[in-house]
Amino acid sequence: MTQMRIILYTGKGGVGKTTVSAATALRAARLGYRTLVMSTDPAHSLGDSLDIPLSGEPRQIRENLWAQELDIYREIDQHWGALQKWLHVLMTWRGADDILADELAVVPGMEELAGLLYLLNYHESGAYDVIVVDTAPTGETLRLLSLPDVMHWWLSHIFPLQRNIARLTRPVLSRVTDLPLPGDDVFAAVQELFDRLERTRAILTDGSVSSVRLVLNPEKMVIKESQRAYTYLSLYGYAADLIVCNRVLPPGAGDGYFGGWRRAQARYMSEVSDAFAPLPILNAPLFEREVLGLDMLDRFGEALYGETDPVAVLHDGHVQRVSADDGKLQLELLLPFTPKEDIRLQQAGDELLVQVGSQRRNVVLPRSFVGAETTGARFDGRWLVISFRRPDAGARPEVS
Repeated sequence: MTQMRIILYTGKGGVGKTTVSAATALRAARLGYRTLVMSTDPAHSLGDSLDIPLSGEPRQIRENLWAQELDIYREIDQHWGALQKWLHVLMTWRGADDILADELAVVPGMEELAGLLYLLNYHESGAYDVIVVDTAPTGETLRLLSLPDVMHWWLSHIFPLQRNIARLTRPVLSRVTDLPLPGDDVFAAVQELFDRLERTRAILTDGSVSSVRLVLNPEKMVIKESQRAYTYLSLYGYAADLIVCNRVLPPGAGDGYFGGWRRAQARYMSEVSDAFAPLPILNAPLFEREVLGLDMLDRFGEALYGETDPVAVLHDGHVQRVSADDGKLQLELLLPFTPKEDIRLQQAGDELLVQVGSQRRNVVLPRSFVGAETTGARFDGRWLVISFRRPDAGARPEVS
């Protein structure tokens, strides 16, 4: 293997993604890869699955295998000192005591940000061949993976204005109030944070390096949520390369009490195969007892992967394509499981706003598209194809 692999497992809460993540890491380590498995879920259960206590530092638990549960306070102390110090002062100014101020200084999204920045640090260090990430349930994971996009827009459009306003008003306000205003060191810390997020996004959207894998159970509600998650991952530019169908009843479960469940699972597994094609699907059986500890996780990994290398890119998951021919430009976005009527498009300069349901994304167009005019869009059930023509801009395309 010539470059690091990053594999993120996500899925609806309770489907067993922590078990799959841990078993994948164990399997990779057995194959000789230097592997780190880390949890970015605030409700950590990775240590429980491994049956080994974990902390904010990577702990070696077997040859070639390390494990870690993120510690947000450690990350803040090490990397966001100026920002956290200002937030702490602001909270105490508002009347909070020191302990409460420390808690309030951890603003929503910081834990997710910490997870992204750890990935960047490990990728740049070259200390591991593989990083397996046990993420939070799908809703939180989508927020995690959308952060670089959202913050890119904020940094480009709002941050410079706020910084200039702060510089202009700080001398005046300091004469009439003792409100702690952010200084240049705070803005510099924010700027550095965004720069690191940009580098992280470049890594996570490179399908040859990073893959997202969806874990599901053969149940209707779980399948529907997984389909929505796959659509939104595609919208934000992340490649999926595998579906893991977990807790499949074995044929030996019989036709008595579990007979109805087994027949329902067979029907839903057929639905999964049709819905997610051409993504590969691997099945993990429901074991006779709880999958807990290294021995059971080894059994699980062997049953799930067989002869398959868990580290390999299992599907060429490109979700965005660009083409140019005789002055005509095309941008194609993979948006599976999306009703045409749920798609809204609007161009503003060099950005294209794509809205699918309640999710939005600002797609920064390639340089060759800057100044081009949108001439229309069509949707074939999986790919949204948006056409452009030089030189004018500003049209609002309709999806046909």
